[in-house]
Amino acid sequence: MAQQHREPLLTVADASAGEALARYLHQQATEFLRGLRLHADGGEAAGAAGLLRSAARRIAGALEVYRPLTDTGWADALRDELAWAAEALGREYVCEARLARLRGALHRLFGAPAAGVPGTPGVGAARAGALLERQLTLARNRAHSTALQALGSARFHALADAVALLSADPPLAPSTRPDDLTALAARTHRLLLDAVGALPLSVAGLPYNAEALAHGPDADGRQDVPWHRVRSLLRLRRYAQEVLDEQHRAEVEPALSVRLLTAGQALDRHRDAAGAAAAAAAAARTPRIAPATAYALGVLHADQRHEVEAARFAFGRIWQRAS
Repeated sequence: MAQQHREPLLTVADASAGEALARYLHQQATEFLRGLRLHADGGEAAGAAGLLRSAARRIAGALEVYRPLTDTGWADALRDELAWAAEALGREYVCEARLARLRGALHRLFGAPAAGVPGTPGVGAARAGALLERQLTLARNRAHSTALQALGSARFHALADAVALLSADPPLAPSTRPDDLTALAARTHRLLLDAVGALPLSVAGLPYNAEALAHGPDADGRQDVPWHRVRSLLRLRRYAQEVLDEQHRAEVEPALSVRLLTAGQALDRHRDAAGAAAAAAAAARTPRIAPATAYALGVLHADQRHEVEAARFAFGRIWQRAS
């Protein structure tokens, strides 16, 4: 019986590495410029900032992974400027999201405050909420001013000009081999595997990590660092895969992109909970706060560290399935 003829999947050679990278950079540069136009036209500020941040991260990520395929001096300088812009535009969003998270947690933990009953946990929670509101609103206002200053600066205008050049004529290396993208993405994947291998996945998910308590108030932050590194590498690997997909022009392995995204979302929750716990701890160090307020902030800190452990456990399960 004759075998049915099947069309082969597109191979790495179907598009050159340079062409695929140039197409991807053009797409992301176009998104960055679209966000800039939305901002200039007085459009929805959060939407414009979100477009700018997302495109800036993707361009910077592609330039980091595929640096050998570019004019490296130009790529390094542009990557640094994109990182600066994404950071400046993202602080306000971080403060808003953190405040919303902490408000929700306080309501979940304590419910409505007991009005007119001094010294109850509900009143402590209300005062803790007011303190967090003041501190994070002040931080958000400062971040908003910083973002506006950044958008109006000569530095940002120079960055916009560089991105416009990137959209029209990206300065890439004169010659590339068809498998260059695959090799460079594999190198990033190995870095990711090494970073995940260094994580204490066997203890992830234990309730309120006792090891952190045993090493003082700053131990949480030190423990979080390797997890944040894995999150950054996951994001880099995902952007690297987007460029590979652009080269293949076919759904070679869509499940991989889904797994990378899902694992990254678990570590996004980890980052958010760790940041919220740190904000609660910082508020608890405010001088001369009432004991009930300090108690509520301590409970809030513990709750968010529980969320950290839950996110680590979720990541571990996702990663084991992906592996």
